[in-house]
Amino acid sequence: MRQHQLSISLYLNYFVHGIGLIILTQNMQALGQHWQTPLATVSYVISGIGIGRLLAYFILGSLSDHLGRKVFINLGMACYFTFFVGMAFVTNIQLAYGLAILAGIANSALDVGTYPTFIEMGGRQGSANVLLKAFMSAGEFLLPLLIANFEAQRIWYGWSFMLAAAILVVNAVLLNRQQFSVKNQTDQAVVVASKRQPKSRRYLATLGLAGYGYTSMALMILYTQWVSLFATTTFHFSSVLAHWLLSLYSIGSITGVLVIFWLLRRGVAESKLLLAMNGGSLLALALICYSPAVGLSMLAAFVFGFTAAGGVMQVGLNLFIKIYPHIKGRITGIYFTFGSIASFTIPLVTGWLSKQSVATAMRFDLVIAVSGLAFVALAVWAVHVPTTLSQERQRINHIDQQIVRLLNQRFDTVTAIGELKQEQQLPVLDQQREQRVLQQVAVKSTQTAHTPYLQAIYQAIMHNSRAYQTDLHKEEIDHD
Repeated sequence: MRQHQLSISLYLNYFVHGIGLIILTQNMQALGQHWQTPLATVSYVISGIGIGRLLAYFILGSLSDHLGRKVFINLGMACYFTFFVGMAFVTNIQLAYGLAILAGIANSALDVGTYPTFIEMGGRQGSANVLLKAFMSAGEFLLPLLIANFEAQRIWYGWSFMLAAAILVVNAVLLNRQQFSVKNQTDQAVVVASKRQPKSRRYLATLGLAGYGYTSMALMILYTQWVSLFATTTFHFSSVLAHWLLSLYSIGSITGVLVIFWLLRRGVAESKLLLAMNGGSLLALALICYSPAVGLSMLAAFVFGFTAAGGVMQVGLNLFIKIYPHIKGRITGIYFTFGSIASFTIPLVTGWLSKQSVATAMRFDLVIAVSGLAFVALAVWAVHVPTTLSQERQRINHIDQQIVRLLNQRFDTVTAIGELKQEQQLPVLDQQREQRVLQQVAVKSTQTAHTPYLQAIYQAIMHNSRAYQTDLHKEEIDHD
């Protein structure tokens, strides 16, 4: 239950983060009037967010491994709170630029604290990282509607900033009541798998995934920046249809998040998802860039959103962290640093390419997609280490150590339960309770084929627990 409550607070932060990503662009005209500056100056201020990310990701990621995740999640919330409140009232452009840099630092602090936290919760919490994208998208979806309503009713633009700040205050209280997992806590099987990888392959996987950190972000930035203009100038689509290609991309993105989350919960390997999604996004993008057929372009836009922006970037991070499970924060910082470099460089490169034609700028995304698929293929090849019988048995030995330790804890608890049953004169056998345990095993099992065997194991455990309680009771009677 505590993990559930902590997860809600972490997701709520990313709803606010989604607001923070676009709140300056959505309020550009109001800010320009308030600062008495042209829109170009407001755009200059917005660029400070990218600078803040570049400055902070690697440093904060490394510190997160030493100081713990909670510190940096709180730091991110505090920086975002200062950004929202300050930006609502600031009049000095230099100070506004400083606040934008602070928002970039907030983004970095939240990422290096939150992504490792979900993995350290254990189980399949790596899949929970993918859902962060859904909450960001929710914030990005709702904020424009809120601002449009404010503008229609002539309400002060600053209330959009103050509302985000208020959510952070409430969430800070909720989050700091929760217990975080021990920092750098890692599944032993992941550690064993990481140690089995030769250093040369690990370095190649690092190169592949760091490169993918760049291309995955670049792919999305270039598409959202140029697709509408490309569709109208190259294929002469109507303005409504051209913008619809962006909306379909967003719908595909949300759908992709939910599907990838479900697949990860079902135990599908990150490597398979990365290859499939990047192959799919390349094909969809090729159709968008070269097919003038309206229906095909619309379908391809949805598929591209599904495969390129449906949380696959987070899947890449999960795989990266598995290679270096003892430095999750630093790896998160490195991965998103490359994404931040993409945020800074892609607009510059495509701006230069657009001087030749908009089509050239848009089709450059195909080069990025091919590069991304190559980086992913390199990483997947590098992390796949052929196994031997002795290696797999060693992995079983590590798993058995954990099972024995947990069974010892279970029998200690059985002792306490046996004593309570004796005090209350209750029978050792409680069939209803045992049936509920077996039902829970079926619910918790992630592989349907395993379920009957797991239930058989639990029946044996409960049988031996009853025998243990009975023996303890006999010993007490004999002692008396």
